[in-house]
Amino acid sequence: MPVITLPDGSQRSFDGPVSVFQVAENIGPGLAKAALAGKVNGNMVDTSYVISDDAQLAIVTGRDEDGLDVIRHSCAHLLAQAVKSLFPSAQVTIGPVIEDGFYYDFAFERAFTPEDLEKIEARMEELSKADYPVSRQLMDRDEAVDFFRNMGEEYKAEIIASIPQAEAISLYRQDDFIDLCRGPHVPSTGKIAAFKLTKVAGAYWRGDSRNEMLQRIYGTAWANKKDLAAYLHRIEEAEKRDHRKIGKKLNLFHMQEEAPGMVFWHPRGWTVYQAIEQYMREQQNRHGYKEIRTPQIVDLSLWQKSGHADKFAAGMFTLQAEERDFAIKPMNCPCHVQIFNQGLKSYRELPLRLAEFGSCHRNEPSGSLHGIMRVRGFTQDDAHIFCTEAQIQPEVSTFIDFLHDVYRDFGFDEVIYRLSTRPDERVGSDEIWDKAEKALADALDSKGLPWELLPGEGAFYGPKIEFSLKDCIGRVWQLGTIQVDFSMPGRLDAQYVAEDGSRHVPVMLHRAILGSFERFIGILIEHYEGSFPTWLAPEQAVVMNITDNQAEYVREVTESLQNKGFRAINDLRNEKIGFKIREHTIQRIPYLVVVGDREAETSTLAVRTRSGEDLGTMTIEAFAELLRNDEQQRGRTYPK
Repeated sequence: MPVITLPDGSQRSFDGPVSVFQVAENIGPGLAKAALAGKVNGNMVDTSYVISDDAQLAIVTGRDEDGLDVIRHSCAHLLAQAVKSLFPSAQVTIGPVIEDGFYYDFAFERAFTPEDLEKIEARMEELSKADYPVSRQLMDRDEAVDFFRNMGEEYKAEIIASIPQAEAISLYRQDDFIDLCRGPHVPSTGKIAAFKLTKVAGAYWRGDSRNEMLQRIYGTAWANKKDLAAYLHRIEEAEKRDHRKIGKKLNLFHMQEEAPGMVFWHPRGWTVYQAIEQYMREQQNRHGYKEIRTPQIVDLSLWQKSGHADKFAAGMFTLQAEERDFAIKPMNCPCHVQIFNQGLKSYRELPLRLAEFGSCHRNEPSGSLHGIMRVRGFTQDDAHIFCTEAQIQPEVSTFIDFLHDVYRDFGFDEVIYRLSTRPDERVGSDEIWDKAEKALADALDSKGLPWELLPGEGAFYGPKIEFSLKDCIGRVWQLGTIQVDFSMPGRLDAQYVAEDGSRHVPVMLHRAILGSFERFIGILIEHYEGSFPTWLAPEQAVVMNITDNQAEYVREVTESLQNKGFRAINDLRNEKIGFKIREHTIQRIPYLVVVGDREAETSTLAVRTRSGEDLGTMTIEAFAELLRNDEQQRGRTYPK
């Protein structure tokens, strides 16, 4: 007579063993219809799973993140069934869930075409409407190997043969299609109703370039058509906002094969970069940071002593000179400790906040490079706070306020907080970890911030808070972080003199707000679709004449604005004013200033925004005040 405890704490008793579906049905027909799977004592199971003993149960639906994973994994099987139905000679391999979707790899004698994808998707629709029951069965490993080998599925047989012999193999069947899977899966194919195949690409079997090339079909699946439509709209928007396309269109930067993963900043892009750097420098100065600069190339022995050479060797660029081994720095931390070590510090000097716009290089795999979002050469807004254990919580709390102000200035109000705690392999005592994790949690709680716990996801040297933000189309970007480090200061001989005269190793807080300038600028480009707020725009205003009669006045206006500190340019070309306006609108210049005979005679300006709003006629001083107000509000309201 099992007693089932539900998430709200209520309990239901049953006369005998009961399935997850039957429990859902007992609760109500609506829940039974929506049920996709169950979570029994924390473990995901099918709705057909039978509960014999007392247990905690959560019914999983499409509203749950776990439910979406079940839908997507089941949709991967639906894709494989459709491919086998249309192309019987294709062999199935693996089909995992990925962010926002799934993929399935196939071995087939020819490349799948866009027309093939349309046919496959149409067949998936038919299989979904047929609403075939999905059932699970167990099979002995060797029997399963023979079963799939007899079906001609050599890849699947190879996967099963690599599983330990004593482990039972679970298979899932829907109509005449059967596949290997741990599950759980939806109870029937009709539960998979909102999906879209997105693309096909090549992929090596088991990810090894020495193996044969397979074809990977990607897709996305959602709980309902509305969510699918919203996702496809986001994808369309993301394509429109691709920073690589906009960067080229606005002449901000370029990349080329002679320097893979390195950015060539053009004048307009470098102006944006410098505006951000100058802003961050001002903010860091206000918050008590001391800016430093450390070498690009450092003897490999420092990286060996810090532990990076062992844990990060594949990501480091190394070189030799005069029979010495050097590394181009992949991060700034060990170099910052060297500055701390110059002269014995007193507890009165702590916390000591050292900041650097540190240029770093990492040997990222070529396949992972992506515009300026993922590069090999980048600059971090990096800083390290050397403090006592008692100072961890107040320093973290102050940092969170700092980070919020910066994000708001760039136009981001929604922040996601995650606390990553001790991993299995770590340094330091449990007592120290307890203090550090509590300090980070207390800092978040003191601000009244909602946060998610990520158990075991901390670094080996200490816990961390990750800060992610949402852009205007709902994408989440992990940017800021603050990490507590008990390891590196001691490894690199950092000490301070405590109040009682004894020597102590300082705690080191690693912190960044933007992450890398390159990636952050890429995010800004896509968030604003190139229409930067006035304070970041490469040119804040362009002054244009209608005829040559106004040329001299245009020069005077431009010079006046430049002398006031604004990024103003002029356009005196012998072109129609409509052409000039269109061209500079495309370049996303915030303010377009037109000067005709009347404006020249009255020393005024006709001002309009890049969105086409006519602001009327105003004096140079009034326009300068408008620009100043825009600069002061930064990105806290959307640009015009």
